[in-house]
Amino acid sequence: MMKSMSTFLNESTIQYENSDEMLASRIPILLWIQMVYIATMILQNVKELLILPDIFFTITYVLHALLHWNSFRLTRSRSWLYFLIQGLLILTCALLLGEGSPAVLIGLLPILIGQSVGLYYHKRKITFVFLYCVFIFFYAQLYLGKMPDLLLLIPLFILMLIVVIAYALLFFEQVHARLRTQNFLKDLEKAHRKVEELTLANERQRMARDLHDTLTQGVAAFVMQLDAADEFISQGNIRRSQEIIQQSMSQARSLLADARRAIDNLRLKSSSVLDFRESLTDEIQRFFQATGINVYPKIQMVSQMSRMLIEHSLYIVSECLTNVAKHAKADKVWVTVTERNNRIEIEVKDNGTGFDTSQIGKQAGHYGLLGLYERVRLIGGQLQITSTSRGTRIIIEASIHKGDKL
Repeated sequence: MMKSMSTFLNESTIQYENSDEMLASRIPILLWIQMVYIATMILQNVKELLILPDIFFTITYVLHALLHWNSFRLTRSRSWLYFLIQGLLILTCALLLGEGSPAVLIGLLPILIGQSVGLYYHKRKITFVFLYCVFIFFYAQLYLGKMPDLLLLIPLFILMLIVVIAYALLFFEQVHARLRTQNFLKDLEKAHRKVEELTLANERQRMARDLHDTLTQGVAAFVMQLDAADEFISQGNIRRSQEIIQQSMSQARSLLADARRAIDNLRLKSSSVLDFRESLTDEIQRFFQATGINVYPKIQMVSQMSRMLIEHSLYIVSECLTNVAKHAKADKVWVTVTERNNRIEIEVKDNGTGFDTSQIGKQAGHYGLLGLYERVRLIGGQLQITSTSRGTRIIIEASIHKGDKL
């Protein structure tokens, strides 16, 4: 049942598309119809002028031409009715002007068969139209008593049929190719708009990540430093509080620089070269100055990394360190970066209290780890998070050559 329904829908779609091809064939068919009309009138009236039959013939012929002109509309729903009516009109025209009937039958019936070739893809339907037209041809000759003329008319009818079908095949194939091209361009335009929408959505996500990884993390570290300074002031340790405030000022300047860099990245990709080892070392140093948590780095990289991989890796490490400072209650962190088989492995491990990994993404306002997953996905890497009461371990692994080279 589903297969038959799908077949019916496909046939309806094809027929609807081919009705547009009928629209493109209106002008050449109308010109041919005019030539057949002139030939018929000459053959009929060369011996004797018949006013009344000519008038009825002209009215019927005009109706036939109007149906041809609107064939692209009529064939979209009930195409069989169109061929049935057109055949009857051709038969009526042939019977009204007996002497001119050969021009009507030989000139119009092949055109009707040619239209069925352009409209239908099924041989059975084309065969039905062909047999219908052949029946009209022989019936008109039999009714008019012109059976002796068949020896001459049949070869002419066959010759005209071959010419019309050959022309119809070439014409409708060209029209079909043009319509397919137009539909392809429309689909391509829709796909282009869809890509633009997805690009905008991806850009919004990137902006959210940049804001989180610059402003949010920086302000969080800034708040922690001010809290520490306030605590030392309450204890009367003014010297230590001044040191922390100076560090906070330095952190604020760094935060401002990061924010400006994020804005520049939104406007245009920066062409400056990033040194991963140096940038990672600076990030670890800022973390230690802000929190006092000891960090044990181990960086073993020799290959050149893509800019995209460098940026995401730095943000990933920064997010991990921020989470350690905010939630882990740790006093030691190990940051290890190693390279093997053209892949980079980043491990951030602490000795904190750990957390429940099943709650990742389920707590409102905690989007840092979700950002990690998103960034790892963008660099085509893998993320592994394990956490116990003795600490948390985060491992990121990705290809070194992911993205454009510097």
